[in-house]
Amino acid sequence: MYQISTERPEDEAAIEQLLDKAFGANRQSKTSYRYREGVDPVADLKLVARDADQIVGTLRFWPVAIGLAQMPALLLGPLAVAPVRQGEGIGGALMRQGLDMALWARHRVVLLVGDRGYYARFGFEAAWPYGLTMPGERVERLMVRGLEAGALDGVVGAVQPWRAVREAA
Repeated sequence: MYQISTERPEDEAAIEQLLDKAFGANRQSKTSYRYREGVDPVADLKLVARDADQIVGTLRFWPVAIGLAQMPALLLGPLAVAPVRQGEGIGGALMRQGLDMALWARHRVVLLVGDRGYYARFGFEAAWPYGLTMPGERVERLMVRGLEAGALDGVVGAVQPWRAVREAA
């Protein structure tokens, strides 16, 4: 049995260990990590799945911007479940709760880098037909989901790290 809750500061070490087990110690060399450098994840959208005192899943969202208009958006990830707990629905539960919370917090667009076969069931689709790109990432792995009707209307351009938007201001 597990329960989803927001992340606590004392969870950090356990989350890092979980991410290393799920993705390997070289996970931070992935392109999507460049978009997370120098910014904190969105505080209210840092989720964990707990079983007793053990963290068995994690999901975070990060601020990014899209295109010349620097439209605010969220970059989802990483989503990770302890390898011995995969297949129990933990990842799906984290996704559903995280997306619901993002909508409630009035975010409009969520991007992620991942496998279409897994994320399509949560409403994600290829980003390239919308003219969305993520420099350094394979085009077929970038996915997008509008959280409300019309959220993707007029959204076009390259994903930018939020720190670049802050530095330009």
